[in-house]
Amino acid sequence: MLGYLKAAPLHWLRALKDTARSGLSVERASLTPLTAVRGACGVGLVVGLALLIGTPQLAVSSAFGAFASGIATFQRSWRPRPVLALAASTGLAVSTFLGYLLIGMPWAFVLLLALWAFLAGMAWGVGPTSGVVAAFNISVMLITVHLPTSTLGALSHAALIATGGVVQAGLIVLFPVRPWGERRDTLADALAAVADYARRLRHDPMAPFDPEPLIQARSAAAVTPRQARRRPRQLHGYRAMAERFRPVLASLADPVVGGAPMVGPERDRVRELLAAAATVLDASARAIRRGERVRLPDQALDVLQVPKSGPVLSGPARRAALRLIALTDDAVEAAQEPVEVTRGGVLARVTWHVADREGRRRGFPDQHPGVDASLDGPYGPDPDEVAAEEAEARESENARRKAAGGKHTPAAGHALARHRHLHMPTLAGLVPVALRALRRELHWKSLILRHALRVSAVVSVGYLIGRALPPAHGYWVPLTAVMVLRPDFSRTYERGIGRAVGTFVGVALAGTVMALAGPGPYLSAGLAVLSVGFLYLLLSTGYVIASVCTGAYVIFLLGILGTDWYQTAYERAGLTALGGLLAMLSYALFPAWHTPLLRDRLADWLAATGRYAIAVLDAFAQPAAHAPRQVREALLDTRAARQDWEQTLSRAEAEPVRHRGRLSRRSASDAQSALVTMGRACMLLEAHLPGPDARPDSAAADFSAAVATDMSAAVTAVRESEPLEWKRVHQALARWWEEADQPPPVALRTAELLTDALDDLTQAAAPKSRAG
Repeated sequence: MLGYLKAAPLHWLRALKDTARSGLSVERASLTPLTAVRGACGVGLVVGLALLIGTPQLAVSSAFGAFASGIATFQRSWRPRPVLALAASTGLAVSTFLGYLLIGMPWAFVLLLALWAFLAGMAWGVGPTSGVVAAFNISVMLITVHLPTSTLGALSHAALIATGGVVQAGLIVLFPVRPWGERRDTLADALAAVADYARRLRHDPMAPFDPEPLIQARSAAAVTPRQARRRPRQLHGYRAMAERFRPVLASLADPVVGGAPMVGPERDRVRELLAAAATVLDASARAIRRGERVRLPDQALDVLQVPKSGPVLSGPARRAALRLIALTDDAVEAAQEPVEVTRGGVLARVTWHVADREGRRRGFPDQHPGVDASLDGPYGPDPDEVAAEEAEARESENARRKAAGGKHTPAAGHALARHRHLHMPTLAGLVPVALRALRRELHWKSLILRHALRVSAVVSVGYLIGRALPPAHGYWVPLTAVMVLRPDFSRTYERGIGRAVGTFVGVALAGTVMALAGPGPYLSAGLAVLSVGFLYLLLSTGYVIASVCTGAYVIFLLGILGTDWYQTAYERAGLTALGGLLAMLSYALFPAWHTPLLRDRLADWLAATGRYAIAVLDAFAQPAAHAPRQVREALLDTRAARQDWEQTLSRAEAEPVRHRGRLSRRSASDAQSALVTMGRACMLLEAHLPGPDARPDSAAADFSAAVATDMSAAVTAVRESEPLEWKRVHQALARWWEEADQPPPVALRTAELLTDALDDLTQAAAPKSRAG
């Protein structure tokens, strides 16, 4: 341990410098002015009504309720915005009432605060949105509990806080701003990412692909049964299309698996097909993002047909090309609307193509009879989609049969398949899910549990320190601490520095306005609403900007109460700095480093990728007995493991510790590259899965068994920092080459790529000496 801390001061200086730069950075982000105006109007309505019919104290409470509800609606969540607003305001109202009942008993209130803060920290185990909203509610509750003067008054304040959430939810329902817009953008981003991948493959067959857009699109596809009945048609089938395109594109472009040489007419044909597929995907993405019809140039459709002179490609490349042609036609069909085809030239014209009862469009490429172009693709449907809403699907099927005159046409069945959806639990159904998530985090090695303990201790100590200080607003110390603390080092220190600087600037600006204008309650309320409008507008540009707007908002809001603005300003600036310092100091004393977890995350990713490889190889070994869903489930597990690894690695790189777990930065980068290559090899083979009637491949079964045996030992070796061995894998590969015909089959060529990736991983994850 002492050796590990030997160079810690230099690491701390560098880490503090990097986090300070990140905390003070301002990012470019797409602004949503209409949404910001709607949220600010919700705050303004509540404050204005409370001032007209009540007291300034009620106005401030209602303003904080509407403010907290508005903040909740701007979080990254796929749950309906009105639900988020109501949940945030309800939680704040309950916290305020219970807090007021115990505020007169300091130690009882501290215990309640500690419990509330612990639960808010554990809420990160449910998801980032839950953690952010819970922490924000704790911070606002520390202000609102001081406003009531009686139990009846506390009930009134709690009711007004809840009313603020109702007003925000009502405005969202009455004045919707681009409904389904975020889901449209996420799905369009996924299609655009695959289109960009196709274009890069034209020049680099080994081009990398980040699956993050596909992961986000899958997350955005989860809807409640009510949302599933109301979502636009364009959001039904395109995510499956994007998933299916990637392996086909990569297989077509790869010169080893596809077999198309890097130079010659075959490679030219591959580049044409990739460019045409990218055009179709971009057109689909544009139509989804804007909510309009698909517009395609006729040149792309001409390319996506077998040349009149005969096929140019052969072997695996030709099979991949035929599947790509079928996929592009299926992507256009997923729109379920007429397609606009533009024809260039001197006499440019536009034609409309409408699908017939069989689901075909005149002028579009016909599906090859030997190509599987069903909506689910070669690996079967999404497991979660199959299990969701079966009763609803039967009702939709009956309705479509009636619309088709009692006949179940292929087009109707194809459209029915798109009504499957990923299921999102309702708030009531989320309770058992949240409890299971919290139980999983109740162990000492859990970063979430350590974060919850840290938040609980810091908020309690901060509140006691604030009570001992002369200023009357000592609650700013725990308020700042709970807003700054996050489960990881980088975000905690970034927010601590950004909060201190932003609060100082916001207080200075608001104080200057108060000194020059001397506003009364109504003008102060108007300035507060203006500040919160800028906060909602600029929330995604950086935490320092949000802190500037929040500081100004609180100064103006408390000005409604008639307090001396300069006293509030000075107190808040100093106490905020103290709270941020306390939060950062607590993380240094009770850390939860991600660096020691790197080998565990790498082992998890290796295990998931190994299951993916075995699932694909088993499809060749026993085609008739293979369950198509196994490949899909293994692929999803691999993506989740890769996402966990990348998140842990990015956070570990910002920490002031190095080589904990004996995995350096370079070793981590090389290991990641090897596992990405391994996943790519499996994905290439996935594009050529055999049908259930294909002949079993005993060599593939032998290689799959060797991978399974060596993989189990390798996962343990990675965790324990021991050398990796792939002796059985190399022996099985050698036997496969001896038995293989010429040219070698696709599975064998892919198995060799997989073995090379495993050898690269062996070198990257090799244990280093502790002295290094």
